[in-house]
Amino acid sequence: MQTKHYLTLSDAEFLLNTAYEYALEHGFNVSIAVVDETGNLLAMKRMDGASPMTANLCLEKAKCSAMSRRPFKLFEDLIKGGQMGFLTMESFSGMLEGGEPILYQGQLVGAMGVSGVKSFQDAEIAQVAIEKFLEAQ
Repeated sequence: MQTKHYLTLSDAEFLLNTAYEYALEHGFNVSIAVVDETGNLLAMKRMDGASPMTANLCLEKAKCSAMSRRPFKLFEDLIKGGQMGFLTMESFSGMLEGGEPILYQGQLVGAMGVSGVKSFQDAEIAQVAIEKFLEAQ
């Protein structure tokens, strides 16, 4: 038997709050979702002023990143490069930059999705939160 790492609610709240603080410091109004390794929601926050649409998008980005175990920018780049077949995948509806997997000791433990600013900024918010979380472990 192997040991399986997983995110706790406390971990999800740490990630959420770290991302929230970073977004607040930079004047971003975003929605943030943290999912487990299966793509199921653990915690979510929509900042004041964030568009209602971002709540769904951040969750879809996180779910897609968890299921693929990849940053979703990879798929966005493939589509931009002409591989349009990815658009037909019903299970992946959040193929935009801003979904980031959370890997701990080589294992996928979950993912974060952020939506509300430019895609590269969404990804940056998630990456900063994940980096700080992993440093704290």
